[in-house]
Amino acid sequence: MTDELDGLIAGLMPRARADLAELVAIPSVADPRQYPPEHCLRAAAWVAAAFAETGLRDVHLEETPDGSHAVIGHRPPPPGAPTVLLYAHYDVQPPLDEAAWHSPPFELTERDGRWYGRGAADCKGNIVMHLTALRALGEDVPVGLKLLVEGSEEQGTGGLERYLPPHAGELHADALLICDTGNVAVGVPTATTSLRGLADVVVTVSTLAGDLHSGMFGGPAPDALAALIRILDSLRDADGGTRIDGLDDDGGWSGAGYDEDSFRADAGVLDGVRLTGSGSVADRLWARPAVTVLGIDCPPVVGSAAAVPAAARARVSLRVPPGTDARAAQDALVAHLLAAAPWGVRVDVEREGTGAAFRADTGGPAYTALDRAMREVYGTPMTFLGQGGSIPLCPVLAAAYPDAEIVLMGVEEPRCLIHAPNESVDPDEIARMARVEASFLRHFANAGRR
Repeated sequence: MTDELDGLIAGLMPRARADLAELVAIPSVADPRQYPPEHCLRAAAWVAAAFAETGLRDVHLEETPDGSHAVIGHRPPPPGAPTVLLYAHYDVQPPLDEAAWHSPPFELTERDGRWYGRGAADCKGNIVMHLTALRALGEDVPVGLKLLVEGSEEQGTGGLERYLPPHAGELHADALLICDTGNVAVGVPTATTSLRGLADVVVTVSTLAGDLHSGMFGGPAPDALAALIRILDSLRDADGGTRIDGLDDDGGWSGAGYDEDSFRADAGVLDGVRLTGSGSVADRLWARPAVTVLGIDCPPVVGSAAAVPAAARARVSLRVPPGTDARAAQDALVAHLLAAAPWGVRVDVEREGTGAAFRADTGGPAYTALDRAMREVYGTPMTFLGQGGSIPLCPVLAAAYPDAEIVLMGVEEPRCLIHAPNESVDPDEIARMARVEASFLRHFANAGRR
């Protein structure tokens, strides 16, 4: 079985590269302030046509409440067979600093055995993985299929999360393959079982009616930026670990570890710079809260005046581990920021969105079938990985389909540098994971048969 799929998928890889090149060439950033929305519509139409060609029925675009379009389709199951939902997203992160790219971000470029381009891994590489698996199976698809390809995942505007509940019956499946993660390293078969949630706020500090000349008033005049710096500094201990009053920070990770040297290399940590926090890297990354200052509004260095700032603000993001309620974590963050205000300064905290954390149940037939498929392809048992990021759709799916198994997997691994300049994908991972998916569908057809 595996030899047959090996040959089929090897023969399909030139088409996979051509598909990925076409998709990467579409700058489908779901932010109309940066890119025209027509690009996302083009990507959605491309995805719909490609999956319709594999034999899925009624493949069409559905507008979601945030204005983005999801690609939806289906294939009915053979009698008694289970149904599997295939998920990915076609929208991508903006390229950020285009000057930092070694090749054009929206042109698939091969270099050192990898394919470079924005979205090459996250998540257009996973779309191509799905297509390659289905093409390898041809008409011999042993399960029912539901297709769900999102159009605004990277922007986090929640279109699909709001669309899903009233349409849950249309997308019901026994197993959900959420293909927006990947292996712990190239060649190491992995399923992601844990996602941190999210709680964001914007904190504003005000001290004066207006900026003042620092020579005439500096000293006794309270500096809003200095006050903000003190407030933000209170969110971390001396080791740099997150310390928020009322929020537990002692969680531990029991799955696959993350070697510190590998993490330093993957993250590009400069020589001599210590990692922040304490405990294992996996504990800090996947099982504990983590605070990040995403941005600060204050006078820039170039063009700044000799003035005491009257106001300053920052956007603060808190990643929340499974087992912690995201809203309760946001409450703790707000209370901490208000309590940390020095000198009686005025502090206003504006709440942004929250997203629940997620933990998968790995004891069902889908995980058994997946482990069997990964052993066949990689020659080693599947391992479990946590993710420090969030996929807000996962808790919504878990609530909508409490009896379904949710599997997170895909072609993304640390060297892909998703969200950063020079994003890339290893084409061998696309081939291997396409083989895993095709083999999984065959194994699950029997394991999940009703």
